[in-house]
Amino acid sequence: MTQLQVHMFSALSDNYCFLVRDPETGKTGVVDTPEVAAIENALNETGWQLDYILNTHHHFDHAGGNLEIKEKTGCTVVGPKGEAARIPGIDLELQDGDTFELGHQVARIFDVPGHTSGHIAYWFEDSATAFVGDTLFALGCGRLFEGTPAQMWTSLQKLIALPDETTVYCAHEYTQANAKFALTVEPQNQDLVQRAAQIDDMRAKNIPTVPTTIGLEKATNPFLRPMSSDLRDTLGMTGAPDVDVFAETRLRKDNF
Repeated sequence: MTQLQVHMFSALSDNYCFLVRDPETGKTGVVDTPEVAAIENALNETGWQLDYILNTHHHFDHAGGNLEIKEKTGCTVVGPKGEAARIPGIDLELQDGDTFELGHQVARIFDVPGHTSGHIAYWFEDSATAFVGDTLFALGCGRLFEGTPAQMWTSLQKLIALPDETTVYCAHEYTQANAKFALTVEPQNQDLVQRAAQIDDMRAKNIPTVPTTIGLEKATNPFLRPMSSDLRDTLGMTGAPDVDVFAETRLRKDNF
């Protein structure tokens, strides 16, 4: 099978948006709708015709452009069943264990609540590609606006279980700030130290730090590493359950 095509572009101040396309059928979707003009420009640039909006969650910088894009293109709006009442124009509701077919490209759906109560992620297994919205960031995770630490840790474990080579497209350019925090809780992690330096260099050259991979995040992202003895030592939580270590890490980031 041919690989999913992904066209990434910037929107608003720090959002990333993604056109996704099955090259065999030409079926095309956009992952979230942060900014209508940016999406229209990307469609014009690629020459692709939009068939679907794939929403990850209800926040305005992810679903705020739904109705205008739908009116202009006639596309189908796909989104989380758990937030259907808050997804403008939703036509197809998806939940954990469902699949979605973008032409011949098949995405498996994960419920990943925490940032919001009904957040979902899309995993295109054959193309080893995941779109995770605001659940997982490069070196970070979403703030817990509607969920609990236990919910978010369960959600992140679903993503940790994906193959290491999985390419992860997250929705914001937060990586440099996330790296600064990560170094405060796991300064002994040499992979993290090296990555942070690389990120500083990339951002100085205005190079995006997205996408990332599951393997890279598992090695360097403190929110995926509550089992790390170095992280636990820094937090003073040597014998604590993983979920408690995660919760403390998230709390420290909120106050960083």
